[in-house]
Amino acid sequence: MSATSTTPSSLGAATISRPARGPAVPSAPSARGRRGRGQRDEHGEPGRGASSVTVLELVDRARDALLDACHSSGASERYALAQLGALRAATALMASRPPARRRPVRRDVWTTLVAGAPELAEWGEFFSLTSARGASAERGRAHLTSREADDLVRQAEMFLELVLSRLGLPMYTPLPGYVSPLRRP
Repeated sequence: MSATSTTPSSLGAATISRPARGPAVPSAPSARGRRGRGQRDEHGEPGRGASSVTVLELVDRARDALLDACHSSGASERYALAQLGALRAATALMASRPPARRRPVRRDVWTTLVAGAPELAEWGEFFSLTSARGASAERGRAHLTSREADDLVRQAEMFLELVLSRLGLPMYTPLPGYVSPLRRP
């Protein structure tokens, strides 16, 4: 896997295995990493972003969402869980970066990713589009196929691998061994 390539179509599979899956992490986001200007972190240093524990929690929750996607039985559920995994991975990456100096503007994670990590703009745009497609499917305006859901799981896994690489964390065992076949509607 090339560490410099950042396009969704050019990333390979992970090679380092992950320890056994631990207990579920609470679903509420941690506020531990949100510090205002002038506040200090747990080591007395000026706030530079989320704590490493918060970032690791988000990475684990991203991986868990992708594993849940692999075991889900319906295309819509698989698609939504893959989107959630990618969203959590992007949140982990953005949480690891120092907060913006100017007053924050409310944006979705994908817009924030594009602004904060321009080298990942293609990923941000891709997941923004898949998010819109998933929302259309939830409202009944679009039908998701098992192929679309499986493709999104693979893309979200590649994005998580890229995030892990950017954070200097080891890669996980690839997900294809965990994928359960979807039942036909």
